Amino acid sequence: MAMSLAACGGVDPDSPLGKRKAIFKEMLTVSEDLGGMLRGRVAYDEQLFIEKALRLDTISKEPWQHFPTVQEDEKNSARDEVWKEQERFQELARALEETTAHLVLSTTEPPLNKSVLSVRVQAVEDACESCHKEFRAY
Repeated sequence: MAMSLAACGGVDPDSPLGKRKAIFKEMLTVSEDLGGMLRGRVAYDEQLFIEKALRLDTISKEPWQHFPTVQEDEKNSARDEVWKEQERFQELARALEETTAHLVLSTTEPPLNKSVLSVRVQAVEDACESCHKEFRAY
């Protein structure tokens, strides 16, 4: 157990905090890959883009279940407002899920329109940022 805790910076990977940190890390990686393909930092691959958009949509629904209803004692990057303003927090979670669903809808008819995809990926990034501004402690 000590090795797995050390690998996660002292966070138990099976704890709610460890689980959501892993999900958020994957969301960031997948989102960066999508944005990178559209911004020329990563080679654009239409099929890979479709697969990653689907993956992002799937995982965008996962972290919320790992926020306990009572604030944790563990040090984390969530502000106290996550627990104090649950309705708003859940509203922003649903907004993210909606943006990833719209992104997937934009990938259902190849050839894909990169300008539409750019708008959709930007909407996902904006949804993440708006939640971070309200609920993440940096």
